[in-house]
Amino acid sequence: MHKDARGLTVTVASAEAAAAYDRVIDGYVSYAADIPARMAALTVLDPDCPMLHCLKGYFAMLGFKQALIPGARQAAAETWQKVVAGTPREHSHAAALDTWANGHPDRAVEIWNQILGNHPHDILAFRLAHFVNFWLGRPEAMLASVLAVEKHWSEAEAGYNAILGCRAFAHEECGYYTEAEHAGREAIRRDPGDLWSAHAVAHVLEMQGRRGEGIAWVESLQTNWDGKNNLKHHLWWHQAMFHMERRDFPKVLALYDTGYRDLESPLTQAQPDLYIDAQNAASMLFRLGRHGVDLGDRWVELADHAESRIGDCVSAFTLPHWMMALAATGREAAAGRMLQGMRDFALTEAGINAKLVGQIALPVSEAILALGQGRYSRAVVAMRPVLGEMYRLGGSHAQQDVLEQVFFDAALKAGMDADVQLMIERVSGRHPVPPSRRVGYAHG
Repeated sequence: MHKDARGLTVTVASAEAAAAYDRVIDGYVSYAADIPARMAALTVLDPDCPMLHCLKGYFAMLGFKQALIPGARQAAAETWQKVVAGTPREHSHAAALDTWANGHPDRAVEIWNQILGNHPHDILAFRLAHFVNFWLGRPEAMLASVLAVEKHWSEAEAGYNAILGCRAFAHEECGYYTEAEHAGREAIRRDPGDLWSAHAVAHVLEMQGRRGEGIAWVESLQTNWDGKNNLKHHLWWHQAMFHMERRDFPKVLALYDTGYRDLESPLTQAQPDLYIDAQNAASMLFRLGRHGVDLGDRWVELADHAESRIGDCVSAFTLPHWMMALAATGREAAAGRMLQGMRDFALTEAGINAKLVGQIALPVSEAILALGQGRYSRAVVAMRPVLGEMYRLGGSHAQQDVLEQVFFDAALKAGMDADVQLMIERVSGRHPVPPSRRVGYAHG
């Protein structure tokens, strides 16, 4: 038994292995791109470390991809074998992984919360709960978690910046923009390369319509992103969103090709269908398409990936984005298969994700296909009943907005004035910036 950097007992063979374990955790919370190398170093030092196997499963689950689930389940089985002589905390991590890999992310969050009740310095449990709560549309749970653990931390402790970053983002998603911006800027002052904190402040600036500040914010931090993972693509997407609101469509496309959907990037080539990158790309192309921007063949490679993911419903929020690509390229047969795959998943799988897919992602995706087919009133009718439930798919306010634009666009084209007004009133109440100052709604 050894102690990690935060004073928690960890079952490892040596102090050197404990340090290697810390490097993996530090890499995870700082969005480092070299996690595989860090994991390999830990494997060499202690192949029997229980948390090594648990981390393999956690990282597989974080890919939100059906093809990775068997590996996560295998890692869970290996963790149970290795954790026999481990600590109760490590046993709980094994249970959380097993639960998550078998389709119950909400129950996994409950286990992580139990861990944090006894070990508030378990930054791994904290960040996983923060992340999964986000993709379950639970910002209030994200904030409650931050408020529960932060009082146990000091600024001098390893990982404190991650607490600040999560504090910033949780407050932003709950609408507390002053607190969010303060925490995010303080985290960046401490570590200019902190992607999550940079991301949280970008969200504040987006929600408050501070576009010039937003562009300057993202541009000023980019030199600190070497060695970071795909979250930096999402920050370039935020930069493009600010330019989008200024109707600088050429700049949005330039950032698409060189930033958030750079097909030549080693990160993109390593994971060309990563869920967050697909969301970035599809949502922006949809927005640009509404304004008549020539998109060339950019939809095609996304549609190819969408076809390869038919039946993969692990990420409910990504499904409507895959459907955008299929609809935009006229792949109606593939779109039909994707819808059927969603129906099958909702009927045959247990757990919260099956409900989210069947009750929300499916009608939203049906609406997107109908919009692409020119059946505008059908799109409105399919989507209207779930407008108030879409937040449960996860995603930020900025990300969810593209789904609201789907409904708005369909209602406009269908000439359904009551539904146009419904969406104008909805976004007026939910977004601090009035629709007249937002490019996606100003012409409605």
